[in-house]
Amino acid sequence: MHGTRQDLLTWFHAAYLVSTFTPGISALQFQRQLGLTRYETAFQMLHKIRSSLVTPGRELLRCEVEVDETFIGGKDPDRGGRGGDKVIVVGAVEVSNSLTRAKPQARQPVGRVRLRVVADASADSLAGFVESEVETDAIVHTDGWDGYRRLNHSGYRHRRVVQGKGRTAKPVLPHIHRVFSNLKLWLKGTHHGRIESYYLQAYLNEYEFRFNRRFWRGPAFLRALMLMIATPPQNHKM
Repeated sequence: MHGTRQDLLTWFHAAYLVSTFTPGISALQFQRQLGLTRYETAFQMLHKIRSSLVTPGRELLRCEVEVDETFIGGKDPDRGGRGGDKVIVVGAVEVSNSLTRAKPQARQPVGRVRLRVVADASADSLAGFVESEVETDAIVHTDGWDGYRRLNHSGYRHRRVVQGKGRTAKPVLPHIHRVFSNLKLWLKGTHHGRIESYYLQAYLNEYEFRFNRRFWRGPAFLRALMLMIATPPQNHKM
């Protein structure tokens, strides 16, 4: 916020909009709410706020975790394998009956989530993500992809499940798949799916922030301000 052309009151209003609007806010809505004359200014402010919504040194995921990857953006290529023209996003979500922050009526409560854009589906990208975001000794559920095999030697209780085929196949990793489904609906609904890969991680940061605080709406605004203050100055291309 230091040295920008917008006054602090505008920045505070911006942080309030981002942190309290339940479905999120598009850059066009953001521009109108703040009364900004230029769309580019609204987009830059919004992107800087999104980029800062990650707590430095945050607590690792624990207990029992589902991990998988998905593809976001680009055109749907008519090709097999994991890749094509889409951006790969790997995600992890806590799943454990011992999580006190989850809804008590849920059969298998869901806790916090982590999402990251990765370059490929290799062990360095996928297993590396787990090693940086999940506590050692946690139970980690993945599919049978080779990129996760390294977890067997990294101190995790790794449980691989190979997805079956056909209508009678039992679904695996339902919780992280639901997270991905809701993420894509949010990107399509609030932001109309128009997200360049360069900016995607910031959108993931915002989704994490909303998801992980879905049971604590009150302090979200203050938390967003604290994170913005702790974030170094940023320059983003348009």
